[in-house]
Amino acid sequence: MTNSEAPKPFAIELTRTAENRYVATNGKGGHIEFGRGEDLMSPVELLLAAIAGCSSIDVDTVTSRRTEPQDFTVTARSEKVTEDGDASRLGPISLNFDITFPNDEAGQRATAMIERLVKLSHDKYCTVSRTVEHGTPVTFDVASDSDA
Repeated sequence: MTNSEAPKPFAIELTRTAENRYVATNGKGGHIEFGRGEDLMSPVELLLAAIAGCSSIDVDTVTSRRTEPQDFTVTARSEKVTEDGDASRLGPISLNFDITFPNDEAGQRATAMIERLVKLSHDKYCTVSRTVEHGTPVTFDVASDSDA
């Protein structure tokens, strides 16, 4: 970011819809349901999806200018680690990119770009994975209803 660029704010609002079911909505109206249940993604799975999605967008944006992929699958994996005092977090996160393009000149050019684009995403462009790797502080605030 250059000195002349203003920071880009991000925000979501989370609403409880039922026990252990939530909807996160952004300012553009996009939303996703998640929580605890057989038919829902968990918050940890959403984090993995955000990392995979962020890098996928980086790679897809550039390669799709050449040709459409025949298959574009990214798998994100990690394991829960329990530390002293039963505090939990994720261990190392790995992404596996499985992308194929048609076997023609445009497809070969797109295929040749994948490794470099994945590296650029990791090293520079994927805000989500870079935030996780750099350990950005998270603060919690509880609103109080003083009129109750």
